[in-house]
Amino acid sequence: MPQNALNFNDLLEATTKSAVHLEMRDLYGVGDEADDFGHWRQTGERDADPASAYWAPWVGLISRATARGVQVRRARIIAEPVTDYIRYEHAGTDVNVHAGEDVRWLPRRRAVDLLVPGCDLWILDGERVLFNHFTGDGNWSDPGLELRTEPALVQQCVDAFEAVWERATPHAEYKIH
Repeated sequence: MPQNALNFNDLLEATTKSAVHLEMRDLYGVGDEADDFGHWRQTGERDADPASAYWAPWVGLISRATARGVQVRRARIIAEPVTDYIRYEHAGTDVNVHAGEDVRWLPRRRAVDLLVPGCDLWILDGERVLFNHFTGDGNWSDPGLELRTEPALVQQCVDAFEAVWERATPHAEYKIH
């Protein structure tokens, strides 16, 4: 996550009911993944140890949220055939699931009639939307996070996420094409 006035960890720690994440890019180029992604591309090996230095902060954050009753869901809209980056994400998603996330995948061709926001987002407790802004090459823009609370906008995002979720395939059933 980018470093700016908004702190995602603090927002998630304050969440009490639900946190849903909609991802729609086929490539991310964020710096905190660069080494792990590069290693995966060279070796085909993905860090899948929830206790590793790479995963432990995320696993801790999500585990704390789910322990206090927060339902955490992630939906990914992806192109098929998938990019190397999506293969990399898929290879690590078991750790997301281990941490307590419920993850689903939706091929973009199955989403053509859905109206979705223009960028990735988190919806927190159905009351706040945290938009994630990226540059064209998939790195965080400046600023990278935008928090919005207007009820009509939040509801549009909730509706979009639920439409994607309803159509998407659970991680355990989704096979990479």
